[in-house]
Amino acid sequence: MTEENDRPVEYPVDGTLDLHQFSPAETREVVEEYIRVCLEKGILRLRIVHGKGIGVQREIVRSLLAKHPHVSGFRHEGGSGGGWGATVVDLKK
Repeated sequence: MTEENDRPVEYPVDGTLDLHQFSPAETREVVEEYIRVCLEKGILRLRIVHGKGIGVQREIVRSLLAKHPHVSGFRHEGGSGGGWGATVVDLKK
């Protein structure tokens, strides 16, 4: 018998990934999978919301993005869109 919590979670893939519902231990895997699915769908600009907090998820995200072969660049989201709490990512095909 499968536990309900063991089932994969359906997450909308629209270019915005909100990491608030994921633990730091899950962050790397979630971001890598989200990038993979976005590339499959032809989504080349992402917004990853990691929150401001103490910066644990932000550092995990930025470390992954800096080494990812399909990331052409990333930056803090400017203006009222989240600032330090979100990172905008440009992907290459």
